[in-house]
Amino acid sequence: MVRKQISKMCLRRGCILMDCQTDLGKNDHIHLLIDKHPNISEADLAMALKTITSREVRRNFADYLKKYYWKPAFWKRGYCVVSAGGLSLEKLVEYIENQGYDE
Repeated sequence: MVRKQISKMCLRRGCILMDCQTDLGKNDHIHLLIDKHPNISEADLAMALKTITSREVRRNFADYLKKYYWKPAFWKRGYCVVSAGGLSLEKLVEYIENQGYDE
């Protein structure tokens, strides 16, 4: 569900979600490989993705989450953006695929 939502949001902003991997078992975070449109700032994209996915997850899984989740914010405030630089797309995908658990 989260992957589909993020993919749709990226497309609406002229970006492409290329890969997505959750690491919920170890570090409670998600890795996204996004081909970002140059007119979108990383901060604006991160804010939109976090806001909308938070709302959707809380709406769709409210009963399940109430046992574990009691804070007013779903995601942590921070995020990390890393530019691919000269690294090949294959290496980036390999890194993300080895990060944890799939949705």
